[in-house]
Amino acid sequence: MTWASWTTTGIYAGPGGVLTEEVGVIKGDVTVHTTWSADGQAQIAVQYSGATDWFTMAGSPVPCPSEQASRTLHQAIVDAVREGTEAPATAAHGTAPPP
Repeated sequence: MTWASWTTTGIYAGPGGVLTEEVGVIKGDVTVHTTWSADGQAQIAVQYSGATDWFTMAGSPVPCPSEQASRTLHQAIVDAVREGTEAPATAAHGTAPPP
């Protein structure tokens, strides 16, 4: 199976923080990790930088057709986290979040 991953550390989440499935909103200094697999899905996880626990970003996994598209998605997620809009992964990808 083909896969790729990206990790960006030291992101200070903006005012709304990052919405996660497990613990709700996390704020502060975070790390974002995106893993893409050839089945067309990108998994997005976040953690407090330096911590060991990872949390699933709300809206993950996200349909993502290619490795290149997942790299673009990762950067969009990093930018959204910096803005701190509490947006789930799907909003950064340009699709509507689930109701």
